Amino acid sequence: MPIVPDAAAYGGDQDDDRGAARLSGPLFRDETLQARELPAENQNPEPMPDAPQPAPAPQKKSAGRDLSAAIGVGVGLGVVIVASLFIVKAVFVGVVAVAVVVGLWELTSRLQERKGIKAPLVPLALGGAAMVVAGYVRGVEGAWVAMALTALATLVWRMTEPPENYLKDVTAGVFAAFYVPFLATFVALMLTAADGPWRVLTFLLLTVVSDTGAYAVGWRFGKHKLAPRISPGKTREGLLGAVLFAMVAGALCMQFLIDDGSWWQGLLLGLAVAGSATLGDLGESMIKRDLGIKDMGTLLPGHGGIMDRLDSLLPTAPVVWLLMVVFVGSA
Repeated sequence: MPIVPDAAAYGGDQDDDRGAARLSGPLFRDETLQARELPAENQNPEPMPDAPQPAPAPQKKSAGRDLSAAIGVGVGLGVVIVASLFIVKAVFVGVVAVAVVVGLWELTSRLQERKGIKAPLVPLALGGAAMVVAGYVRGVEGAWVAMALTALATLVWRMTEPPENYLKDVTAGVFAAFYVPFLATFVALMLTAADGPWRVLTFLLLTVVSDTGAYAVGWRFGKHKLAPRISPGKTREGLLGAVLFAMVAGALCMQFLIDDGSWWQGLLLGLAVAGSATLGDLGESMIKRDLGIKDMGTLLPGHGGIMDRLDSLLPTAPVVWLLMVVFVGSA
């Protein structure tokens, strides 16, 4: 039988596609005839089903931060705070003042970087530290006077620069003075009581336990978003975990740590702390979303900045101070 003509007859190098097709076809004419005589089902056999692909390995949930660094830094801060709290009260007041100054520096720096807002840091830092000390020495009246003087100093200090954006800058400065040092002053007010160190410790424990309960329950069981536009990671299940953990811790703290305290008061205190801590966290998340940042700073590995640790503590301080005064008095 005749062999199919050589591929070169179809153009050689100039017709590679057609030559390749001829070479890949049947070499003998009978082969072509047999292929034509085959039934249609044999000419086009159904494709073999694809081999089953292995299921992708389930992805583990991630905390999003370096947990080992976060735990180490948290333990270190806890040791410093507790040691200063129970050894010398004045040292603890100094620790709060330093935290306030660093927090103000982080906040004003991010405002200037992201929004071009120049809130004057010098009067805010000096006034903020004075606010905390005045609250400890002179009580509520001293805190309010220091707050008013800090706001006034902010207005005057900004007058040394051009008037453009004056209103925006001083508004941000007064907001920063209220948000950071004034709210922190209530920690110093708690410390003035006879059992002040235990009140402050209760305040810190309840806030930490609330945050821990929200994280643990939300990470494990969270499905329904709490405020997705503000903080997508927070869930309603996490909020329930915060309430449960804080109420149990509050009952124990009020019963065993606070003079004349009762467990039922601790339940109410824990409920209030869970609410204020969550709102504080959402409030700073709102600020960070507006600024387009994830953290306020990088000073604390695994945590972010000082402000990222103060977010739930600051609004919780006046709540705990007020309920303590209502439940057991201020003396």
